[in-house]
Amino acid sequence: MPSLELPPEDRSLSPHTGWTRSHWETVADALLAAVRTHAGPEHALISLPGSRPSLSGHRSDALEGYARTFLLAAFRVTGADGADPAGLMRAYARGLAAGTRTPTAEHDLAGGDQVSWPDIALRPQALVEAASIAVALRLTRPWLWDTLDEQTREQVRAWLAPGLRPSPVDNNWWLFPAMVGAFLVDAGLDHDGSAQRAVDRGLERIEQWYLGDGWYTDGRPRAFDHYNGWALHLYPLLHAHLSGDQQLLDKYGPRLAAHLEGHARTFGADGAPVHQGRSLIYRFAAAAPLWAGALTGHTPLTPGATRRLASGALRYFLDGGAVDADGLLPLGWFGRFDPMVQTYSGPASPYWASKGFLGLLLPADHPVWTAVEEPGPAETTDAVLALPQPGWLIQSTTDGLVRLHNHGSDDQPADQVLPDNPLYARLAHSTATGPAFDGPPDNHFGLVTGGELSERGRIHPLGAGDGWAASLHRPRVGGHELPGVTVTSLVLVSGADEIHAHLVNGAEPGTEVRHSGWAVAGTETDTGTDGLLAWSTAADPEGARLTSALQNIDGFTAATAHPLPTGTAFGPAAALPVLTGRTNTGAALFVSASRLARTASRPFPHLHVHTDGTRLHVRRPDGAEYEAVLAPGQVTVTVRPSE
Repeated sequence: MPSLELPPEDRSLSPHTGWTRSHWETVADALLAAVRTHAGPEHALISLPGSRPSLSGHRSDALEGYARTFLLAAFRVTGADGADPAGLMRAYARGLAAGTRTPTAEHDLAGGDQVSWPDIALRPQALVEAASIAVALRLTRPWLWDTLDEQTREQVRAWLAPGLRPSPVDNNWWLFPAMVGAFLVDAGLDHDGSAQRAVDRGLERIEQWYLGDGWYTDGRPRAFDHYNGWALHLYPLLHAHLSGDQQLLDKYGPRLAAHLEGHARTFGADGAPVHQGRSLIYRFAAAAPLWAGALTGHTPLTPGATRRLASGALRYFLDGGAVDADGLLPLGWFGRFDPMVQTYSGPASPYWASKGFLGLLLPADHPVWTAVEEPGPAETTDAVLALPQPGWLIQSTTDGLVRLHNHGSDDQPADQVLPDNPLYARLAHSTATGPAFDGPPDNHFGLVTGGELSERGRIHPLGAGDGWAASLHRPRVGGHELPGVTVTSLVLVSGADEIHAHLVNGAEPGTEVRHSGWAVAGTETDTGTDGLLAWSTAADPEGARLTSALQNIDGFTAATAHPLPTGTAFGPAAALPVLTGRTNTGAALFVSASRLARTASRPFPHLHVHTDGTRLHVRRPDGAEYEAVLAPGQVTVTVRPSE
């Protein structure tokens, strides 16, 4: 962070990151100090600089600035057992009293009342912020709430009360009324039972989305992303922990532990979380479920591995420039990157990253702070993990890269057709690449009809197992599915190599198909082709290189490499390889080899791949073999281990 003096690194205690609890406290203090300079009168509204407001308007955005940084202050002060030399609780108490005096529907900060918060009943986004405020009040009750006079408590209760109504959004938002209700119950303000009903209603609603093995959908039928960890697991388990409700802990704790088996493998050796799903501007909030597991004792990770992953994530973003010259978190991944920002996000939205500081609730003598760091699950050896519920295959290699092959998450609503979302619809996502928002889509297989490349649309998972995952989609153009056309897709992985097979059925003979590889980005790129092999390489300012290679195995007839005009979240210069071919009569199989690696090597010398009609045989370098048979909407995979 700019002008931040961090404590000395401790490579004995933290051999991987060098960071200790003192580093987390120092960063938290610096983030809070930077936003404090933007607080308005009485600290009620914190209006951070930004070129675009959210859809909810300036006043809501300024409430967001208060609420999300209050959550960070709550973790900091509660974890210090009330020690508060910066006077954080006094400042947030003043803001609480001022903001709740006269709730308003106005959402323009110019003129008029400069302190009151939006009415939750009239400004839905205020419900989100009310949940953060409620959690923060619950955590800091001895040092803030218990010091307020009765009039202030009553006006806070009155402001929160509309937040007990059913959620206006049918996804993780159901947990926001639950968190508001949980605080009011805890504070003895549930006079008519409505607060407890809000808690019960929210927990009952998310129960309908739980699929097992630690995975929830986020309202939509196949929406899987980081919200599983930083919302759908975090809020219920934190509520159970603060309530001391053993029945709820016994219910939600094992679910989190199961989720962490996969989630822990989605962090690269450099600390990066996998770049997939919405709200990625929350950055190191991805560490929240790691800390929640340690906080409640429901985790498969050792204390040293937990801290290594969490500290690695925080360092990854801070070292990468995720804090600007004023000490603020901009809308983006490292620096500002507008294409990945959702319309509901305003200048203060990134401060849901505060959830990543949940570990400060653990005392300084807890093993998670005192144990020697251990490698994360993805660091020790090449590994592949199938996650059948979300339809993912997690592939990690000793060069520190983690790849998520997506054959199950599409973020499509049940009752309408939306364009592909690049943060969900790609065949794969990783810890070192982001999707292309302009130009040819990365990690995509499509048909060209009327000059337009088809979208993937709704993804139908066909299974995931030992080193493989498969799905079906019906390609669509202009929001309409191509009549009678299906694409059955399969990925097989070994080490850093990927074999992709796509069976096109029902397309007109001679229809062009395109398959693209990884979009690598940095400060400069290089591209090339060699027959039916295409590659792109990107370099960062330190000269580290990342290479994406794509080679025909069967069915493709041309290879090219394309620059991406606006880069990705990982750099302004980006490029990707593309293979093209054409369908023939009947079902047409297209097979390619792909690789994302931190090396310049491009050929695939260790691959032994044979096709016979719609049958695929792959022999891995370790001697294990895959036999796969593809049919429209059906994939059968047999794995023969090495002898």
